[in-house]
Amino acid sequence: MNDVKDNVDKALDEIENNQNIYATGRVVRVNKYNIEVSGLNDVSFYEAINVSDKASGYVMGIYPSKVIVSLVHISDEVVPGDLVYALKKEFKCQFSLDSMGKVIDIFGNDLIAGKRFERLVEVPIENPTIPIMDRTAVTREFLTGITGIDLMYPIGKGQRQLIIGDKKTGKTQIALDAIVNQKDKKMVCIYVALGKTKKEVKDIYFELTKRGAASYTIMIASFNDELPTRTYLTPYVATSIAELFMMQKYDVLVVFDDLKKHADVYREISLTSKKTPGRDAYPSDIFYTHSRLLEKGAQHIGGGSITMLPIVETKSSDITDYISTNIISICDGQLVLSSKNFARGEKPAIDYGLSVSRLGGNVQTPDMKKVGSKLRRELLSYLEVRSVYELANIDEMSKELQKKMKDGKVILNKLKQYKFSPKSKEEMKADFMFLFDDNGSLNSNQENGDNHSFEGSQDVSREVDSSKESDVQEEAKAQQLKS
Repeated sequence: MNDVKDNVDKALDEIENNQNIYATGRVVRVNKYNIEVSGLNDVSFYEAINVSDKASGYVMGIYPSKVIVSLVHISDEVVPGDLVYALKKEFKCQFSLDSMGKVIDIFGNDLIAGKRFERLVEVPIENPTIPIMDRTAVTREFLTGITGIDLMYPIGKGQRQLIIGDKKTGKTQIALDAIVNQKDKKMVCIYVALGKTKKEVKDIYFELTKRGAASYTIMIASFNDELPTRTYLTPYVATSIAELFMMQKYDVLVVFDDLKKHADVYREISLTSKKTPGRDAYPSDIFYTHSRLLEKGAQHIGGGSITMLPIVETKSSDITDYISTNIISICDGQLVLSSKNFARGEKPAIDYGLSVSRLGGNVQTPDMKKVGSKLRRELLSYLEVRSVYELANIDEMSKELQKKMKDGKVILNKLKQYKFSPKSKEEMKADFMFLFDDNGSLNSNQENGDNHSFEGSQDVSREVDSSKESDVQEEAKAQQLKS
């Protein structure tokens, strides 16, 4: 009752002070879900707009003689000449704490039960960026349960690690494995589905529920048949929700699946609103669109954190395209998935040569760092040798090269994992103790440093030189026999 009384008193005060007079304009042009409005001279970005009770939305662009309004709710057809009201307040979405374990949208609806939540709170589309003085170093490990990631390319709480690869290479599966592995670890997980079908979202929800992960996971979905303006807002609202939990000292994991579709949606909105296209017809601010989203990933000085796993789909394994390179430069590392490795049965299909974690051992415990650094050197050295000698007869190789090839195959076999089968740190370390001597020290052929490519090329050159020397000796023996 107090809330109702407060709202009534506030409305009466506005009427007495002539503050209930809204700026008005007229619809000039209608482009599906974007409209051009003239006459709104005193508006701001993300200000709430009402169109003759036919539709509602927010200010998307401001120009000298017009305003672009993006519509998110349309109840009737909007036509040129309709009256438009600027409501003098920020456009906000809604969220309920009862959303845990549910599939929701950004307007407080339960998409599975088909009803609206109670106890809704307003959430802004975007909050101010967390100041750098309120951030601290990322030093705590975030375990996915996947050996190839946790040992060689570790992720920290507060890190932004990109997952990139072609269609059907297991990108979403890595994110789901990471969510399932957070059980009983006091972490809130937010999975953001962008432009997916209802069946795909339902299958993901079923998998998480079956494994007990839905109890600490919020799924925020924008389906492929929804208005693009809603899809565009969804990742920003999800990040604002994550910030609510972070400020309560929770660790939060946010998965964006995927940002390539988000970029395509923003390109569509921009083109229909007559924005000047740039490279690949994307608008000039496409980098800012994602940078201001992903920069929210941080370790807060108060104790909470937001870890981000954005997903980007590529075509023909091309990670050098426009959107991919933009997001790679924003993130703290990337896990590159290879369609060739997937076809070989190497799952997860991580391309260990192209993947990188820029935080690396800073987030690992000393024992994990020791095993991981040795494993990474041995594996990358083997992969370089394999590319040259993969089809060669192993019996014709030297003993050192034979050992390297055999050990490399063992390493790759131990890195294979079925989906939803996370491993503990102890299991990961035990799998690769054969790389060490009996006393636990590193093998004698290990060198200090991380120059994997240089070490691997040296090993290959030694094998080639030794084979050449043996050929020369055989020719000398043959000449002696003839004489």
